[in-house]
Amino acid sequence: MKSYSNFAHIQHDLHSGVVSCHSLIEHHLSKIDAKKHLNVFLSVYEEESLLRAKEIDQKLKNGKAGKLAGLVVGLKDVLCYKNHPLQAGSKILDGFTSQFNATAVQKLIDEDAIIIGRQNCDEFAMGSSNENSAFGPVLNDIDNTRVPGGSSGGSAVAVMADMCQVSIGSDTGGSVRQPAAFCGVIGLKPTYSRVSRHGLVAYGSSFDCIGIFSKSLEDNALVLEVIAGSDEHDSTVSQTKVPHYLQELNQPEKKFRVAYMSDALHSPALQPEIKTAIENTIDQLKSRGHLVEPIEFSLNEFVLPTYYILATAEASSNLSRFDGVRYGYRSPNTTDLESMYKKSRAEGFGKEVQRRILLGTFVLSARYYDAYYNKAQKVRRLIRNQLKEVLSKYDVIIMPTTPTTAFKLGTHSDNPVEMYLADLFSVQANVAGLPAISIPSGVDKTGLPIGIQIMADDFEESKLFQFSKILSNLV
Repeated sequence: MKSYSNFAHIQHDLHSGVVSCHSLIEHHLSKIDAKKHLNVFLSVYEEESLLRAKEIDQKLKNGKAGKLAGLVVGLKDVLCYKNHPLQAGSKILDGFTSQFNATAVQKLIDEDAIIIGRQNCDEFAMGSSNENSAFGPVLNDIDNTRVPGGSSGGSAVAVMADMCQVSIGSDTGGSVRQPAAFCGVIGLKPTYSRVSRHGLVAYGSSFDCIGIFSKSLEDNALVLEVIAGSDEHDSTVSQTKVPHYLQELNQPEKKFRVAYMSDALHSPALQPEIKTAIENTIDQLKSRGHLVEPIEFSLNEFVLPTYYILATAEASSNLSRFDGVRYGYRSPNTTDLESMYKKSRAEGFGKEVQRRILLGTFVLSARYYDAYYNKAQKVRRLIRNQLKEVLSKYDVIIMPTTPTTAFKLGTHSDNPVEMYLADLFSVQANVAGLPAISIPSGVDKTGLPIGIQIMADDFEESKLFQFSKILSNLV
């Protein structure tokens, strides 16, 4: 069977009888089996997905199928799927089974999407390379010596390698956009609160967003249209009406007011080929009549430290619930209650998770709370205000998704600061709560994908999709 680049083509062939949901599942299962060495899937729901496919084939015959009938979806191992394992890439959740569906997962199922499996990720979504998983690293399908990005590396590779049509991941500091850039696929982080977080394992609750990996903008827009919206289980979710993203994506092309961060383009950390790709994009946009202007973002140097102070503080609080008492891993080497807590957490959590818990506990301590946590919250507000001011004058901001293309496995493993710098350009959207998307923009001299990032104002995902379509036509 051929690989489909667009769900609309799948739907056309389903309705014309060229393919069936059952044959689509068989196709993706064969891809998963052929590329086991990439370590993408932690669980494959083979029998279940084939049975589900037969049910949906019958619905299609009866004319009662949902709008996502035939869409094969993979879930990052941080999303609850009822009666299925959930571990967040961690030993601490050994043996845990979800008791309910995440709201986003339920909405997919309600529209007849088929869940094919659970995808590997950095432990508790903490990482930029997918090397922090308790189940081993995921490999990049283009070059198996390279990382796929993180923390949603397995989800990105699954779409890249045609193991599923769409993956659902999470983005706390770039964990959808960065692996999308490294793997040459599309990765969307919606506006904070656009998609319910109910059923998403919490890392940093004021940063976490459920995001979407896809091969096409149309698929991304359609899936967002399905999973976005209000939810009685999440008090932080927005009540803002969900637009018809797919319909708005196909509106006639308009001229955009575009800002680009000149300091990002002159960053010494930026790989020259990425800089060239963005400069070429800017030139082409200008030649097509779009207004493109440089801006100076004076708070750039504070974005990454602000993110890591606040996100680790929230992680310290959120991960306190994993204690070996109620569920998950419990150390067999305990002598009393105190040793059970200590040993279960020390043995169950990986080194990076432990590092972030310790850092977060430090910045929340009474002695340093005002010096770090409170100050970072104030800086976060300044960063959001300054970005909102820019977006009051421009439709979108373009910038690199990542400082480099996919780096080699093990390159930054011994230096956490180097690894954190991989998030240099992606954390801004999370700190400010704004929507952002990464789209492919060519390759470097070794054939590794380059991603360009686009950011828009709150709830302006339609603008992101429309402008991304323009950029996609430039490549």
